[in-house]
Amino acid sequence: MAPEILEGLVITHLGKALAVESPEGQVVVCHSRRCIVDVAVGDRVRWEPCGGAQGLVVDVLPRKSVLVRPAHGGKLRTVAANLDCVWVVVAVAPEPDFLLVDQILSVCEHRQIDAGLVLNKSDLVRGREAIEEALEDYRSAGYRLLKVSVRTGSGLDELRQALRDRCSLLAGQSGVGKSSLTHALLPDRSVRINELSQKSGLGRHTTTAATLYHLPEGGNLIDSPGVTVFGLAEMSGRDIAGGYREFHDFLDRCQFNDCRHLGDKGCAIRVAVDQGRISAERYGRYRRLLAKSANTSLFAGASASRSED
Repeated sequence: MAPEILEGLVITHLGKALAVESPEGQVVVCHSRRCIVDVAVGDRVRWEPCGGAQGLVVDVLPRKSVLVRPAHGGKLRTVAANLDCVWVVVAVAPEPDFLLVDQILSVCEHRQIDAGLVLNKSDLVRGREAIEEALEDYRSAGYRLLKVSVRTGSGLDELRQALRDRCSLLAGQSGVGKSSLTHALLPDRSVRINELSQKSGLGRHTTTAATLYHLPEGGNLIDSPGVTVFGLAEMSGRDIAGGYREFHDFLDRCQFNDCRHLGDKGCAIRVAVDQGRISAERYGRYRRLLAKSANTSLFAGASASRSED
C-alpha cells in the first residue's frame, strides 16, 4: 500500500528538522529526503506520516517568490518563501540607514515581491524634517508609507489591515522596533514559541529561528530575528537600476542600451535627476549600491570610453 502523501506549510526550522503545519493546524516534526536541500519558512511541501507525530518531507511545491541573504562561503541562504510583501521598518532613532532601505527595496523589486515602509516611533518624528523629506521620496516613487507607534498604539490598526490576508515579513536595521511591532501584532506569539519548543525538544532554540505566525486578523507574518540585510550578489547592474521604481520611466530613453547611469553620454536618468524628476539622494544611493555590489560585471560590455565624468 502506497504511503499517504499530505500537504503542509513549513512554519520554522527545529534544528535539522522542520515544523510542518497541516491545513487543520496540526504541527508535525518532519525530516527531509537527502535530495531536498533548500526548504524555507513559508514553503508548501508534500510529506508522508512516519508515526509518532513525525513525518518525512518528500517534495517542495513550486514557490511564487523567494527571498535570500548572504551566507558563509559566498553562498546564498533562503530566508523565506511565498512572500507577498516585505515591510521595511525605519525609526527616528537609530538614525535611518536609507542605503540599507534602498538595498532591501531593490532586492524586493528584483524578486518581484511587493514592498512598503513602516515608520515606527512616529510620535518622535516632529522636527525631523530630513527624515520626513527622505520618506516622501519613497512615497513619490510609489511605495506605501505607514506611520505607527507601538508606545501610543497609533497606526497599528492600519498596519494590521495592510497585513491582512497576505504573507509578510518585517525587515530593517537593528533597533528600529521590529520585535516590538511583532509583539504588538502577535499577542499569542510566546504561546506558539513554547509549543514549538516542546515539540522540538531543543528548549528555546526556536526563538532564534525564522518562524511563520498566523495573524489574528488573517494573513501570516514571518518573524526572522537577526536578518537585517538581503544580498546583492545575484543582481547585475541592470537589476540594481531596475530596483529603483522611479527609474523605470527613463530606462528605455538612454542613448545606449547598456547605459550604467553613472557618467554615460545620453543618460536619461542623469537628466531626470538634474531636472528634479528623480531624487538626487536616491540616485546617489544607487551609485553607492553599484559600488557596494560584489558583482564585478555589473554592466557587461559597457564602454568606459563614452564616460562624461
